[in-house]
Amino acid sequence: MAIEHATDSTFKDMVQTEGVTVVNFWAAWCGPCKMFAPVLEKFERETNGSVKVVKVNVDENPATSSQFQIMSIPTTLIFRNGKLIFKEVGILPKAVLQQLTA
Repeated sequence: MAIEHATDSTFKDMVQTEGVTVVNFWAAWCGPCKMFAPVLEKFERETNGSVKVVKVNVDENPATSSQFQIMSIPTTLIFRNGKLIFKEVGILPKAVLQQLTA
């Protein structure tokens, strides 16, 4: 699997699935987002498809960003079986992502 990109119109269907979905809210101009991207990519590769990773560009998808009250980026949300179980602002280490999605 690969990192998927959600839009305001596809977001709900992408997270309302069985299993774990990690959602990264980001923007192209965001320095910390650029630093977090390789961590997220490595995490996604190492899960071998057991965890879905979705990115949401806050500039292009204001409705989803507003729905989840995204005020700072990067922000990570984790859904389990379609239910929000975790929200954190900032760069998360890969080990933390692994622990939260286990």
